[in-house]
Amino acid sequence: MEPKFWRERWARNQIGFHLPQVNAYLQRHWPLLAVAEGSKVLVPLCGKSLDLMWLASQGLRVLGVELSEQAVEAFFSEQNLTPRISERGVFKVYQAGLIEIWCGDFFALGAEPLADCTALYDRAALIALPPLMRVQYAEHLNTLLRPGCQGLLITLDYEQMQKAGPPFAVTDEEVHKLLGERWALEVLQEQDILGESWKFVQDGVTRLEERAYRLTRV
Repeated sequence: MEPKFWRERWARNQIGFHLPQVNAYLQRHWPLLAVAEGSKVLVPLCGKSLDLMWLASQGLRVLGVELSEQAVEAFFSEQNLTPRISERGVFKVYQAGLIEIWCGDFFALGAEPLADCTALYDRAALIALPPLMRVQYAEHLNTLLRPGCQGLLITLDYEQMQKAGPPFAVTDEEVHKLLGERWALEVLQEQDILGESWKFVQDGVTRLEERAYRLTRV
């Protein structure tokens, strides 16, 4: 997807991917990762997710990356936070407390800001990207994050022919193909959520599975 696509989605408030509550998988499974307090966690394509606040409430330093400046400004405004704003190369960086959001293209992010990063949280990044960009995304993660990094990944899986993304269908097979060489993968939870997803039902989707993975960079 081109940057213009996402900026227009935010401008039109077409943000059905935004959840009005903290993700249940995050709250249930993050403790299993045993990420130490004070660690830095990368959250790609973070939008204005409430998950950022939850991660910070666990004593983690959160580094989100988001293309839409509108989304970034909405996050800090809605959370009643006044960020310090600085320029870091092609990025505009907003920082308040334990949370910083780098506004810009994730694929332009270098490894330097993540030199001490030991955790990854992806609820909406991999499934937001079409197939070729998912390959680029996985490769970029491998350049940014070092061995030992712990991660939580959440995916959707359905018949892609039944509905155009985003969010895109990402099968378990594809997750292993994309990440299996550099990450140890463990499915923590898998469930059918079609009954909770009326938009998918309306579009004729007959199967909708959500998976939560634990990732360990090797």
